[in-house]
Amino acid sequence: MPDTREGVAIVAQRLRLATGFLSSERGWVSERLAALGLRLRSFRNDEVDLEISLKDRQGAEQRVTLECWINCRPRLHFIATSSSRDLSAALGEVRNELIRQVDEAEKRTDPRSNRTLRLVPGLPDSD
Repeated sequence: MPDTREGVAIVAQRLRLATGFLSSERGWVSERLAALGLRLRSFRNDEVDLEISLKDRQGAEQRVTLECWINCRPRLHFIATSSSRDLSAALGEVRNELIRQVDEAEKRTDPRSNRTLRLVPGLPDSD
């Protein structure tokens, strides 16, 4: 079973708290995003940037936005949002959506899953 402490540490190192979050909430937010950290551990620290923001906290229009930039070729940018009024639930929704987006992007660029890339000379399975 994956160690959630590792996921928390990965997120904490890469996460920037933007509008709406207090610096004292970093640990709590990082804990809720730990599964994302475990998903991103295959990338070097300098390849991943995360930013989370919260608009209209506890208001009718509350919105959590989690952005992820992965600096590889090509550079990837993912955005997940949630308008759930429960902040913990909103963090879970953006975490799960970002994991889904990263997984989908990886499948598109993995030669084993992409016939076009699989047939590129010099890549495995292209012979």
